[in-house]
Amino acid sequence: MTTSTARAANDQAWRRNVAAVTAASFMGYTGFTLVMPFLPLFIAELGVTDVGEVAMWTGLSLGVTPGLTALLSPAWGRLGDRYGRKIMVERSLVSFVILMWAMAYVTRAWHVLALRAIQGLFAGYGSLSVAMAAESAPRDRMPNAIGVVQTAQRIGPAVGPLIGGLLAGIVGLRRAFIATALFYAAGLVLVYLMYDERATHAVQDPSESGRVSFRSVLAFQNFILMMAVIFGLQFVDRSFGPVLPLWVERTGAAGANVALVSGVLFSVMAITGALGHHFCGRLLRRYSSRLVIGGGAAVAAAGAALMSAAGAMAGFERGAIVAVMTAASLLLGLGIGAAMTASYSAAGAVIPPGAHGTGFGVLTSASLVGMASSPFVAGFVGGASLRIVFFLDAVVMGLLALVVHTAMVD
Repeated sequence: MTTSTARAANDQAWRRNVAAVTAASFMGYTGFTLVMPFLPLFIAELGVTDVGEVAMWTGLSLGVTPGLTALLSPAWGRLGDRYGRKIMVERSLVSFVILMWAMAYVTRAWHVLALRAIQGLFAGYGSLSVAMAAESAPRDRMPNAIGVVQTAQRIGPAVGPLIGGLLAGIVGLRRAFIATALFYAAGLVLVYLMYDERATHAVQDPSESGRVSFRSVLAFQNFILMMAVIFGLQFVDRSFGPVLPLWVERTGAAGANVALVSGVLFSVMAITGALGHHFCGRLLRRYSSRLVIGGGAAVAAAGAALMSAAGAMAGFERGAIVAVMTAASLLLGLGIGAAMTASYSAAGAVIPPGAHGTGFGVLTSASLVGMASSPFVAGFVGGASLRIVFFLDAVVMGLLALVVHTAMVD
């Protein structure tokens, strides 16, 4: 085989690996959101009639999985470093197939909580997928590979609820869980057939095996800073769920179409966030990680400030208020999406091959903690003032931009 032929074959192999984990991530994240947005309705179908109890069981069931995943994600990542990431992802997807299928046959609300808790114990394929994409790609293409996977993880939840709503109306909520299991099964098949763990650009030194500790991962250049940035970005990103529909209603932007306008704004954030992930690689080829992360956080800060300013537009036409909110959502999505991928890429650039799983697992834990805590804090603060939520989001993003600009080492 000539050198050019070997290079072409290697290029095709790593691209196939990235395509496999991207497709599997899309299938998994889409499948998850087929049913989870409708979990309150499902719990009500199980015989829970009190609205407060429905909310309690829903909150516990939704929160237990990311909470346990945040605790265990670094451990699963470390096992992936030791025994191979492909088998760890397959292990996680197999458990999701079984547990989601079992969810279709529960008869009590506590059954849902128990299965979600078990799911948290075996989750972690999201961080491992990012690690697999990062180590498959050449070093200079790592941001593109990470961005593609994160784009899939963002688009999946954008289309999942729509598909799930249609399925629930046609076959019912119980059978929708079976459809979710099939989505995870499809992701499992894609990884099993397409991902070749030998076709990676990360070569571990055998002498490093078993020596990677969580403390040594935290010592990598900029790593703790990137953990803080990822936590902050995820915290702000997830703060809108509890308050945005209420803010749309409060500003009078939608009249009777609060749900429709809120849905459009959430979709704009999801789509532009995916674009931010996707184009981050191109930005990093022209600018430093420090500029991209700081710039993305600054853009998101401007978006949060603009969303807050919409509350002062009571005398304007509804169309103008919606336009301002749409522009704010666009800035928030682009800024957070680009900064998130750049943060993972900056961290990935300093993690040695033998610690990819552990490192990305720790980063995912920071993301999950932000994801789990943000709705609670936003709901609590929003009870006092909805505008303060967006003001605090702007402050958090502005502080992140400033800290990254002054403290990050290029």
